[in-house]
Amino acid sequence: MKSSPLFGPGGNSLSFYEEGYKATVEAPAWLAARGLDAYEFEAGNGLSTGAATLKRIGDAAKEHGIAMSLHAPYFISLCSAEEEKRMKSIDYIATSLSAAELLGARTVVVHMGGVAKMPREEGMRLSADTLYHLLETIPDNGIAIGLETMGKVNQLGTLSEVLELCTMAPGRLAPVVDFGHLNARECGSGGFLTKDDYMRVFDAIACALGDRAAIDLHAHFSKIEYTGAGEKKHLTFADAVYGPEPWPLMEAIAELGVMPTIICESDGTMAEDALAMKTYYQRIKEGV
Repeated sequence: MKSSPLFGPGGNSLSFYEEGYKATVEAPAWLAARGLDAYEFEAGNGLSTGAATLKRIGDAAKEHGIAMSLHAPYFISLCSAEEEKRMKSIDYIATSLSAAELLGARTVVVHMGGVAKMPREEGMRLSADTLYHLLETIPDNGIAIGLETMGKVNQLGTLSEVLELCTMAPGRLAPVVDFGHLNARECGSGGFLTKDDYMRVFDAIACALGDRAAIDLHAHFSKIEYTGAGEKKHLTFADAVYGPEPWPLMEAIAELGVMPTIICESDGTMAEDALAMKTYYQRIKEGV
């Protein structure tokens, strides 16, 4: 069990490469030297890294105390109207779980998919059916399948939708809350402005899945530009126009005493912005 929240990037910051590093196997040492303690391996465009390299990255993460997770391919769709695509998605998740095992990861992050003109209720029905087959056919290797909240209005992935599906197998299915995505879904009509806005998310998770799911939440964070359709693009913490601000989230987790893993997905400055969050959190706990 974690004794404090963990912070780290999704993928490698531009500064990682600017400093002369080239291979992700070098990332755990680089992150640890900067005071970070988590890393999400990005396989959104497909998993092309070989087993030996994944094992080397996992060994390096263990050596340097970096908690690992893996983001599964973006083209996974739990709710496709085409059964073949949904069954292929199960195969992609199975491959991702095997890769995560080599990395020593605790969570595989999965997108649920877009509904287009399909009624959301039908998308949820298809997603539940896909997950039922997944849970029946793929052995549990102890790695959580994390269903992510999404930022575009035409995608499945509101907080309530994610929590509803996770009740099928609490623990094996787990929520991955992307606060930037949820804020973008609001399209400027409120979103995350205060500590209480963030605390309500943890309360909703605890009510649906139990306290442990809220305490040990896997989360994503970045500022995100949005339109009326929701998410447009990821930004950095330097942006002053779009939200959400991370500081009330740090205040919320400190007050609640929860221990999430927070993966920063800023555009190119993910490690730097992750460290800014960790530093702010530590100052709150130290009463500075």
